[in-house]
Order: sequence, then C-alpha cells, then structure tokens
Amino acid sequence: MRISYIDMNNLKRYPLPMCACIGYFDGIHLGHQKLITATREMAERYHCDSALITFDPDPREVTVRYPDVHHIMTLRQKINKAMDLGMDNIYILKFTEEMSRLSPEAFIEMLLKTCDLKGLVCGFDFHYGYKGQGNAETLKTCGKFEVAVIEPVSDSGGKISSTRIQQLIRDGDVSAAERLLGSPYEVEGIVIEGHHKGTGIGFPTANLQISTEYVAMHPGVYAGYVWVDRKRYRGMINFGHNPTFNYTNKLSLEIHLLDFEGDLYGKRLRVQFKHFLREERQFRTVGNLIMQLEQDKFAIKRLLSV
Repeated sequence: MRISYIDMNNLKRYPLPMCACIGYFDGIHLGHQKLITATREMAERYHCDSALITFDPDPREVTVRYPDVHHIMTLRQKINKAMDLGMDNIYILKFTEEMSRLSPEAFIEMLLKTCDLKGLVCGFDFHYGYKGQGNAETLKTCGKFEVAVIEPVSDSGGKISSTRIQQLIRDGDVSAAERLLGSPYEVEGIVIEGHHKGTGIGFPTANLQISTEYVAMHPGVYAGYVWVDRKRYRGMINFGHNPTFNYTNKLSLEIHLLDFEGDLYGKRLRVQFKHFLREERQFRTVGNLIMQLEQDKFAIKRLLSV
C-alpha cells in the first residue's frame, strides 16, 4: 500500500492510473465497505490500482470551526482497515479553509491535476466543493472519468451510518455497533503508569492513554479482546471514573488481561469491545469489589473464546 498526501500548497502529480472511492469513511462500516468493493471491481475492469481518498482533518472542523469532533476511528486505524480490505493506495486530502472554498469544478480539477483517475466511486449522499454544492449528480456530468454512485446500505434498524454507530457506542451497545461495522468496535493507545491499585487485589490493570478524538463510550465494564504484540488476549475492560479506589472526573480506560504475564508499559494496544457487562459502580468494601471482579472474569470466560 502507498500513502500519499494531497496538499493544495504543494500539489504533486501521481501518474499511477487508478479507480478511487472518496469520502470521510469514519468507521469504514458495512456501507463504506460496499464502496470499497465497487472500487476494487472497477479497478479490475480498468486494469489499474484501487485507491481510497479521504480527508484530514474532518472537514467539519474547518467549515463550521468546531474543534471537538469525535470519531469512531483515528486516521491511523482508517488506513490500516482500508489496507486490510484490499486498497492499493490511500490519498489523504489535507483539508484547509482554502480547499473548502473551491468550487465543485475546481475541486475536481485539483484531483485530476494530482491523480490519473479512471473512475470514482461515491456514496449517494456525498457532497464536495464550496458549501457542499457538488454532489453525486454533478460528478456524473463532469465527463472526465467513470462515476459509480452507491445507494445506502440498510438493515432492520434503518440506514447504516457513522452517526448511528456513534450513538450505539455512546449507549454502550457495542454488540450492535459490531454488526454495523462488520468487525468489533476498537480503540488503540499507549499503556501509561497507573496507581497500581488493581495489582494489590489480584487484578492488575493496564491504563491506556487514548486519543480524545474517539467518541465517548458509555461508562461501564466490557468484555473484549486485547492485542499485544500481535497476540490476542481476553480482557476485562473498565471505562469510567474508578469510583471505589481513586475517583477522577476524567474518564479513564483500564484493562485487566486474562492469562497474561509481562510488562505492558509503553506498548501500543488494540482493544476490541465485544460485550457490555455492567454499569460502573462504587463498592462499599474492597472485598465486595473483588467478588464482583471474579464474577466479571467468569462472565468473560463464558462469553469469549481464547
């Protein structure tokens, strides 16, 4: 895979013929995956590379000047998932106020100056150019490349969308989020120093520092998988205020790995959320907390395979 940036202040020509899909792709959910599949099929017809064109930062941060936009995944995760789904190239548009002011025609001309586009795949609700004046229909009329428009993907709950998945994560319904994503909802971060309270009661935890970009999860205890150095472990995951030992206003993510021994400090972990177990609560005694943690551990072993 090749990762390239498109910067209006330093436009470069990438002569490689390609068919691409374009969008923000937060979560790369089942709807997005339909675009990726269509792109790969189009690229096979044209005997060229496939590519995913996305934006960084989120255009909303520029157009509405709202800095606190939350997402299902980070750019790093987006790139990795696109690679897993078979994309040959990633093109990242460095979205600026100057870019936001381009007319739809000027936006397409910028892409064509940069990329040798044979075909472009977009969602039915894709908009581009100044104030979103360009859409799927205007793309079709430009005549410079083949355009494929993908209709919405729905299930019994309605259209599958990033907004809908974000709400499920806020509600703690990670199982439903997984169905719409096509894979478990996950975050990644670096293990940092904690207070070692868990170690003293037989449940050592890794404190994970994650990006503030992630949509805020529902506080509570989850069952999930944790990837350490490409090896998967079952994990008891607590996202909350740690009310029994050391209440903090700031939400923290702590993970107890089952069947793991070793030092995790400084390591980057991937945490996949599979099931919501219970709400976080304060225990009157340490003994009561230990009893609950033992029950949580039993539930995780019942729910998750090794």
